[in-house]
Amino acid sequence: MRRSSSSDARKKDTREKIELGGLIVKAGLRYEKRALLLGMLIDAQRRIGDDETERTRLSAIGAEAFGRDHE
Repeated sequence: MRRSSSSDARKKDTREKIELGGLIVKAGLRYEKRALLLGMLIDAQRRIGDDETERTRLSAIGAEAFGRDHE
């Protein structure tokens, strides 16, 4: 049982990482250097902090991009 739950956790972690990588591709950043991508994400995390206005703005941009999937 323990081995199964460990395996399930690894599978879940792998799936999550694949999905997050897909977001990088969807954003058009596939060929950027990893250091740049990480820097962008760290900067964004610092900038949004507790700023609900910025969170809302960025969420709207993302939702619009996901909405274009169905066109």
